[in-house]
Amino acid sequence: MFKLAMIPLLALTLVACQEEEQEDDAAEETCGAAALQELVGTDVAERPDLEPDTDLRIIEPGMAVTMDYRADRLNIEVDEAGQVTKVYCG
Repeated sequence: MFKLAMIPLLALTLVACQEEEQEDDAAEETCGAAALQELVGTDVAERPDLEPDTDLRIIEPGMAVTMDYRADRLNIEVDEAGQVTKVYCG
């Protein structure tokens, strides 16, 4: 009988350990990455308005970057040819 009573308790414990995905969606909107997904596949050199600063990083292949997460910072990854491959917050 005791084992049957423990099943709901264990189920509640597992539910409490789930990650919330809503935070990622909110973070994406904080830096504006969702609105800039059309940059993927374009040449970053053709966008002079995209100047790296504290809120924008243009990450080239092999480039060293900090691992700190900032929801308000926009990251733009480019390939060797300067084509945008990924746009995300962090």
